[in-house]
Amino acid sequence: MTSQPRPHNGKHHPQVPSRDQQVEQLEKEIAQLRQAVDSHATIDQAIGVLICLHQLTPDDGFTILRVTSQLSNTKLRTVAEAVITCARTLKPLPGPVKEALDEVLRLHPRTH
Repeated sequence: MTSQPRPHNGKHHPQVPSRDQQVEQLEKEIAQLRQAVDSHATIDQAIGVLICLHQLTPDDGFTILRVTSQLSNTKLRTVAEAVITCARTLKPLPGPVKEALDEVLRLHPRTH
C-alpha cells in the first residue's frame, strides 16, 4: 500500500528548516544564553558592591543599578561593569554613570 499525496487545500504549510538552519539557530540561542549568564553574574557582583558600600538589600541594590542605567542611558551590564571596576581599581566611574548613581543614592532612603 503506497501513500497518495494529499490534495492541496489552500492552506500555507510552513517550511521545515534544514538541519544546517536548525544548528545555526541553536548556536545563536546558546550564545545568547551564555551572554545572559555572564551579564547576570556581572550584575550580581555589582549589587554586592553596592550592598557592602551602602548597607542595602539585594533588591535595593538591583533597583539602584536599574535606575542608574535608565538615568544615564547606559546599558545595565555596562553600569554594573563600571561599578565593579571602580571598586576593584578605585578609578572613578564614567561621568554620566557617576552623576546618575550619585543622584539615585542621594534620593534613596536607606543611604542616609
